[in-house]
This record gives sequence, C-alpha cells and structure tokens, in this order.
Amino acid sequence: MDYYKCEICGYIYNPEDGDLSNNIQPGTLFEELPINWLCPLCEADKEQFTKL
Repeated sequence: MDYYKCEICGYIYNPEDGDLSNNIQPGTLFEELPINWLCPLCEADKEQFTKL
C-alpha cells in the first residue's frame, strides 16, 4: 500500500489506517478515496498530495 503526503501541512495518508474522521475505513487505498475527500488537517484537496 502506498502512502501519500499533503504538500500543504505534511499529513500522511496511510491506507492501513484510513481516515475515520471522514468515515474512510481502514484498508481504503488513496486512489479509492472520494473525489471530494479533503485532508483532515488542512482541508487541501487530493491534488495537493504526492506519493511517497
């Protein structure tokens, strides 16, 4: 599973953890996140993330 980093605030999206604050279940790949998903820390959109 790939990790993605928000270039605005440094948040790392870990697919093993998901994003429970936004109802994203563990095991959800970054590519499977809804198009309107936002960074849980700074609300940047997915385009602001880069693959690590």
